[in-house]
Amino acid sequence: MVNARTYPLWRDLAMSEDLPKEALKTVIGALCAPATNRDGFDAKADRWREEALKAALPALLARTPAKRLRGQLLVHADEKTLAALAADGTVTTADVPAILRHRRVWAGLISALARHPDQLEAAIALLPRLPEHEVEHVVRDWDPDRYTRTKGAAPVPPVPPELFDAVLEACLTPLAAYLLHPEPEEGWEAVSAFSKDWSLELGGRAGWAMLARCPQRWPQLTAHPVLGAAVQHLLLDQAETQTLEDAQLRAADPDSEELPADPAPALSEELLLACLPALCLPELADLPNPQVTARRTLHHLAHRVHNNPRLTALATDQLHTATNALVTCGQLLTWSDKQEGDHEFDSRVLRLAEDLALLSANPDHLAGACAHLAQLDPPAVVSPTPSRTLIRVLDNADPDHDRPARLLERHSEHRRVQALATLAANPHTPHTAVADVLNGLHPAELAWIAEKTGGPDWFLAAAAAVPAPEDEDDGVLRLLDDAELGKHPDPAAVLQTWLDSPATGEYLSRSEVYRAVVKSRYHTLEHLRQIPADEVLARHEPEVALTILLDHCGRSTRRWEALAAAMTFGYDDEKITFGQLLDSLDPTPAEAQTS
Repeated sequence: MVNARTYPLWRDLAMSEDLPKEALKTVIGALCAPATNRDGFDAKADRWREEALKAALPALLARTPAKRLRGQLLVHADEKTLAALAADGTVTTADVPAILRHRRVWAGLISALARHPDQLEAAIALLPRLPEHEVEHVVRDWDPDRYTRTKGAAPVPPVPPELFDAVLEACLTPLAAYLLHPEPEEGWEAVSAFSKDWSLELGGRAGWAMLARCPQRWPQLTAHPVLGAAVQHLLLDQAETQTLEDAQLRAADPDSEELPADPAPALSEELLLACLPALCLPELADLPNPQVTARRTLHHLAHRVHNNPRLTALATDQLHTATNALVTCGQLLTWSDKQEGDHEFDSRVLRLAEDLALLSANPDHLAGACAHLAQLDPPAVVSPTPSRTLIRVLDNADPDHDRPARLLERHSEHRRVQALATLAANPHTPHTAVADVLNGLHPAELAWIAEKTGGPDWFLAAAAAVPAPEDEDDGVLRLLDDAELGKHPDPAAVLQTWLDSPATGEYLSRSEVYRAVVKSRYHTLEHLRQIPADEVLARHEPEVALTILLDHCGRSTRRWEALAAAMTFGYDDEKITFGQLLDSLDPTPAEAQTS
């Protein structure tokens, strides 16, 4: 048992140039053996031992050729220390078997070994043992000290071309293999219970990270016999987006030079043409579940055209043919009613309309998209109760914040009319199909069109010509504070109109309406009985419910017990009203007789 106080001595001995080789085994044993005392393991002393061993490790490894002794030392080093020792040549590929007996391969070890030309091939051979998501880190973390290196320190050598090529190929291969056999991963259905769709897992983040480092090689890589399709997909999806993000970051840097407002495209026309074989995602054409996969493929295609607008001229026929095939194969214009709990329904309809507006030249399909928009529920436009804080902030900055068009945008409820305007801008969309939708728009949506100068003249004129009933206001449900309600001859009747409004059925607006009713001093029990119980009990002014429950339950133990049982409803449970909750506290006559 080594005395804990002697660890500094053992450390100094290990680091001494005069230590004879005959003493190495003893010194290594003393520094590697766990610290103990009469009662067993000594945690405090063992921390001292670890610190001593860490300081002495480089010197010991440099002087210890025996594999067994080196293995005894290597097992005590952490990954950062091992990578640093490999970078300076103290740890070599000959030590890798000993290291991997106790830990898996990591990117930093491969990077460090590959700095030495005689170890480059062995380092590359370790790449398949890395997890797929860590391979790119071999290049990314090539210089682990890039942020902490002191001025005047020796620069890190560049990444060897052979290593870069090997990492690039390893990062692109998974996507290339997926494109050959697009199929779900094991257990995918259990993870994605909603859509059961895996068709567009083309992220390839590591592949794109590597491609972004070698733009000069893109023309060559798009023609690669094995990796070419993966490269084409990644360039179409990522190149322009990355260029825009980089330009925004440079523009935000106060020290950067002034840059042009519109950065040059990342892909030349020649490169776009080279990527056309992958444009319409032909590898995914025959996937099962076409009603889902075709919709997602269409949206992916629209995203590519949005990022690379020149494609509309370079691949006009190809885009139109693919769009028609996707709409037909996926039956995308067959209307299906909204199902309970389908919170993505409206977004799918809006996205389909926007995608067809960008990609389609088929009048029937464009008219079908218009018809889908017409069947969506109109927006719920609510003007919240005035707030002194809000008014104080916005009075001077934005005096028109309560206009119908502004209210629409505030809750993102302008998307239906925005999609219609996009369809109208497509020259192949029948004017009559657009006019049919205009005639059924909410007044606030028509106001939104009038305020937006975009869109063809015939569309703006048709929207302005939509007749409005004489007794119809701007369609906004305006919530008033009690000061304004008090001026009305029947404030309670006004509160009831709020609860009866269609806006109260919309998720984004109903909570505002309920809050205004509960907070108003003019509400009655009958008003509260119409509001969901959780809104009254938990969300808005719970003290209002307290008084009612004390009065209703009184001294009845049965009612209090029934209240406790009834208040177990969860977030996703069917919503009961406050009135239904109160009624449930009283047993029915039949129950009363049997109890």
